[in-house]
Amino acid sequence: MPPTGRRDAGEAAGKEENVKKTLVVAAALAAAFVTLVAFRHTAFAQHGHDPARMAQMVKNRVADLLDDVDATPQQRDQINAIVDGVIQKAQAAHQGQGDAHQAFLAAWESATPDAAQLHQLVDQRIEAMRAVAHQAVDAGVQVHGILTPAQRQKITTKLQRHIGQGQ
Repeated sequence: MPPTGRRDAGEAAGKEENVKKTLVVAAALAAAFVTLVAFRHTAFAQHGHDPARMAQMVKNRVADLLDDVDATPQQRDQINAIVDGVIQKAQAAHQGQGDAHQAFLAAWESATPDAAQLHQLVDQRIEAMRAVAHQAVDAGVQVHGILTPAQRQKITTKLQRHIGQGQ
């Protein structure tokens, strides 16, 4: 039988590894959400999805996931508030997207496009999306703290199947 200190250290390392795995899963959830929102104006725009419809789609997916993990009413309230905050941030970040498209089109049509101005516009759009991505990651960490280990495991299993790591 190993000395108590070794066993405790091993258990602590195992718990730390589980936390790390769960944070990676939470970050993956956040990244998936951000990707969905980020491509709304490209892949989905041609199909007529508006921000309200996209927000509802995300909320429905979250509700389904919360059903799958048997979330309590309190957990649902907390997580839905977090999701609403991320959605609001994403929608705010996309408000300038139409103006950006017009600026790029105007530059393309110009006899002498200003590369520095276009780079600045790209940087602004990237910073807006970076802010959304950071909030989404923070949201994932918050959700991690709200869910129980058993609930997180259910989500981990779903994500592993979804991203092909559970095989």
